[in-house]
Parts: sequence; C-alpha cells; structure tokens
Amino acid sequence: MSEAPRPDQAADATSPKPPMRDSLVAAAFQLFLERGYEQTTVDEIVALAGVGRRSFFRYFPSKEDVVFPDHERCLAEMNDFLDDSSGEGADDPVARVCDAARVVLRMYAENPTFSVQRYRLTKKVPGLRTYELSVVWRYERALAEYLRGRFAGRRDGTLRADVIAAAVVAAHNNGLRSWLRSDGQSDASAEVDHALAHVQQVFGSEPDPVGPVQRPTGKSAKKAADDDVVVVISRRGAPMWRVVQEVETALGRDPE
Repeated sequence: MSEAPRPDQAADATSPKPPMRDSLVAAAFQLFLERGYEQTTVDEIVALAGVGRRSFFRYFPSKEDVVFPDHERCLAEMNDFLDDSSGEGADDPVARVCDAARVVLRMYAENPTFSVQRYRLTKKVPGLRTYELSVVWRYERALAEYLRGRFAGRRDGTLRADVIAAAVVAAHNNGLRSWLRSDGQSDASAEVDHALAHVQQVFGSEPDPVGPVQRPTGKSAKKAADDDVVVVISRRGAPMWRVVQEVETALGRDPE
C-alpha cells in the first residue's frame, strides 16, 4: 500500500486526489495516533476523510479492518504464488512456502512508516492484537494446505505440513518483528531471510519419510522412557500458533 497523504493537508493542484480507500486509512491512523484507537469513532474517520459513512463500510467491514487494509490482497497474492507450479522453487515445497512468506514481507516493506505505526498500535490495543493473530492464522492455514497437498500419501504428511507451516510463520514473524522494532531502519529482507534459513536447514534437506513409524526398542526404548516428557493440553480446534506457544511455555521458553 502506498503511503496516503494526511487528509488535512491541502492537495497540490497538480497532484491527483488519493483513492477514497487510502484517504480513509490515512484519516483513521491520523486519529488513532492523535486520540487513541478506542476513542476514535467511524463517524470521526469519515468526517476527516470527507466521505460518507456508507463509503467506509463499502471498503472496511469494521474499524479493525482499516488497521489491516492490505491483508486480503496479500493473502490472495500468496495463494496465487503457491498455485503457480512453474515458479522458481516449485519442486521444493519447503523453499516454496518460505518464498510465499516473503510475499507477506513485501507487503509490510512497501510502506515502512505505516507498518511501524500499525505495529505500535497493535501492541497497545489487545483487540487489535487478537485480530492480527486471526490474520496470521489464515496465512498459516494457506501454507499448511499447500504442504498437505505436496505431502499427500506420505507418512505423517499432514503432521509434517502443519509443523513446517507453523515454523515458517514463526520464523517470518520473528524477522518481521526485529525489523519493526528497529522502526524500519534495519534490512527487512535480511532479517526474514536469516530466520527462514533455520526452517530450511531443519526441514529442507530432510527426506520425506515413507512407511510405518519405527518405534524404539530395547535400550533405545528405555532411554526414551527416561527422558523428560512434557504434556500440553489444548482445546480442540486451537490454531497452530497457540499450540506452539503453549509448548514453548511448557518448555520454559519465552515466546514473543
């Protein structure tokens, strides 16, 4: 998304008027920064943007959606990328989903100022953080569905797909947050590439297992029984990011 000018700035006679959608986003964030998210109403946003209330809901179903205006487009682009079997890395499913995550990164990097503002805002507003997590889950689900198709018929194919998808999203978000915490001053691509390299190192070169699961026997079984076991109970249907978070907490790690 290109950075829209502040709606209260006088437009140059030679400058085209920004699209209504961009004007609404610019007006919303101006008010969020000045007054706070909770204190800003849709009526105030449309008044500042100079449009009608109906126009707002034509583009955004809710006030939360104006904070994440480009995720629907980005999700569609990522799915198109995964569907393109002729693209580079199409023969390597792990590399493919890592590259798909970079589609999301580009969306953030297109407008560093806006992305940093949104990052700060979501940290302050719990409701927006919850909304953002639901968006992240949609990306993870898209990656998992692609991988399930690539691993279909293989031993633990579904499990492998879900774990790799969760790892890709976690790595991408780790690199993305590092960039956002630098106020957009660091190299976003380098941050995310570094994080995704760990995913490819762990999963990329591992052969796809086929056949029955081999259970340990004898001394190996005794050693496995002596190892610490962590049991995590999660509700049915919980998103993978929540399960991973609960596992990390149980292991004594501090998930971001």
